[in-house]
Amino acid sequence: MKDLSRLAARGGRPAGPAPLPAGDGAAFEVDRVVNNSGLVGLGGHQVLAAEILGGRQVDMRIDDETLSFFDPSSRELLRVRSNPLTSEEVRRLRGLRPAGPPPRPGIEPVRVQRRVSAVGTVMVCRQTVSLGRPYADQTVTVHVSDSTITVELDGQARVIRRTTDVPVRNVKANKPHGASHVVQAHRQASPGTRTSGISWDPTEV
Repeated sequence: MKDLSRLAARGGRPAGPAPLPAGDGAAFEVDRVVNNSGLVGLGGHQVLAAEILGGRQVDMRIDDETLSFFDPSSRELLRVRSNPLTSEEVRRLRGLRPAGPPPRPGIEPVRVQRRVSAVGTVMVCRQTVSLGRPYADQTVTVHVSDSTITVELDGQARVIRRTTDVPVRNVKANKPHGASHVVQAHRQASPGTRTSGISWDPTEV
């Protein structure tokens, strides 16, 4: 009490609200620019945002377990990653401020299926996406948004920048075009004739 009295006599005054929230569960925000490799420097850590966000300014909401990357103007959620920082590292971040409202995802992507061609590609909204020959003839799930095409492969998501504005017109994977002709060609092939080179060209959009 004596110390407080002396501080008051010297011009001290009661403290106002803390400049940053305190305690477990507090959320904060910072703004950063994503580098060309899709990484953001944060408290000595190189955190993966997404390569497709390279060169873009983003805001980041920092919760105990997660980092949420979002658009500064619309607060549209772009990516969510795990938080590698300790609470002490968070407190030392440059430009740290109390978090605003949680960012929200934009319109949900359209979910479609496509069959991979013999050369390892799929066609989505008239955009050819190369997945690789090992995936030939497999049916894959694709999520189509206004700006990205995300393909589910081997339990992971491969994100490709969308280059067309053609709307989704076909949701289900198409069967190979001209399948009946392929069967007929196989039946009519003379002994020793190879038919394994017959393939189909997917044109579904």
